[in-house]
Amino acid sequence: MNDWMRALAAQYGWFRHRYPTADLLIVFDIDGTILDMRYMMRHVLLTYDREYETSHFRGLEVSDIHVHENNLHDLLVTMDLEDSDRANVLAWYLEHRWTTHAIFASHRPYRGVMDVIRWFQIQPGTRVALNTGRPEELRGDTLRSLNALGREYRVAFDSALLLMNPNEWEQSVTAAKVDALRHLRADYRIVAVVDNEPENIEAMIDADVDPEILFLHADTLFSSRAGTTPRTVQGRDYDITNLLSEQDVPGHVQLVWRGVNDEGTLELFSGSTIRWGEIDVRRDPSDRLVLRHDSFEATPWHRTEALLSLDDALTRLDGHEKGIQLDIKEGGELVDRVLTTLQRHGVRDDRLWFNGSIDTLGESGVRKIVAAHPGAIVQCPVDFLAPLVLAMPEAARDLLWELERWGVTRLSLSWRTGSVRRLMESLETWGYEINIYDVPDLETFLQAALMLPQSLTADFSLSSRSDVGRGASERWIYHRYAIDRDMSQNRSAA
Repeated sequence: MNDWMRALAAQYGWFRHRYPTADLLIVFDIDGTILDMRYMMRHVLLTYDREYETSHFRGLEVSDIHVHENNLHDLLVTMDLEDSDRANVLAWYLEHRWTTHAIFASHRPYRGVMDVIRWFQIQPGTRVALNTGRPEELRGDTLRSLNALGREYRVAFDSALLLMNPNEWEQSVTAAKVDALRHLRADYRIVAVVDNEPENIEAMIDADVDPEILFLHADTLFSSRAGTTPRTVQGRDYDITNLLSEQDVPGHVQLVWRGVNDEGTLELFSGSTIRWGEIDVRRDPSDRLVLRHDSFEATPWHRTEALLSLDDALTRLDGHEKGIQLDIKEGGELVDRVLTTLQRHGVRDDRLWFNGSIDTLGESGVRKIVAAHPGAIVQCPVDFLAPLVLAMPEAARDLLWELERWGVTRLSLSWRTGSVRRLMESLETWGYEINIYDVPDLETFLQAALMLPQSLTADFSLSSRSDVGRGASERWIYHRYAIDRDMSQNRSAA
């Protein structure tokens, strides 16, 4: 298997099948495996320039660093520095790279690694351990910095599963890692070990009495010589789309098929196991209620555009027991007309979910919806509140309390909103249900799903044909990615 994340997924699936009740463990190294240490190197070098008012490292970017953090000298010799300056920089670096300030200011995770760790941490009977060559004296700073980095991903590390080097700096690191693995094996079945140093992997394999463990070599920057070892796969990108698929989305996350606005998409949605489908309702220039995302002013209609009426859509969905999310795109009398249409079709409250912006629905529109369908979900997007939630939380809470008073029961956030993970944390801490939308590709869909919102709205497409299953169109642009038609029913149930 060429991709290391696919190999890890297969390994985990095999372990869970073979040992269904066992406590499983994934073991990660930290530096060069979870953390990209080039950020630390750049930070310390720029700090040197600031401290001594030099410009040796002006313009230095992370991409310019191609050496392991223990081999800074190899980078310095490529720069136009005097021998004395080079010696001073190296001494400064060695003194400051593991200070508390450097650890908190400069450590950055590799792209995708926190998503991978999050996935394993939410699996039943599965834990993630850290096996690091850092000395024991850095335990406190290590935990605090990693948990600060992991917080927005809902990743947390605890001291009991942090195995550190009991020796002095850089002393007997490999032996310490072997001992740590032996210690962990006493309480867990170890599925896989991820490390960037080939010599560490080789030593752990040599000492391993359990031939079932998979070793993953993080092909980042390492100082030891790479060799060939058994039961080892190599990779660099933590691509979550190779680790899990849509079928792995936790079952209690409600999935909403976005933009079921045309006949082809409606047919696909009707035959799928996804319960909820979003339809965008507005009036066309002939004053009919039709399904269309864009306004007719932003994207003018044309003679070949086949618009589906709200009546036709409801009729086609009547026999499928599907949930219908109505995204009401206009205010005023449109709310009254939508409610009248729903009443005529006899749609039950447990099949209804209303969505609309605050300025579109207004207090009167929300209250009309709640009065007509008290058992339905009523949702409003609140991306505009992001600055208030983060900077003026009390003001944000006042506005949210007002929405509650109107009857809003769920808040919706675009995945593209800045600091969306922090926003989710604040809003859920305040007791609000969250829907995530604006996830146009598989990677962002999976990242959003790992945050475990109440619901997730996405464009699902089962065909590469341009005329079928296109999802919601914005200025005739469609997003698509594949989703398995056989997703389990409970994954999409309310």
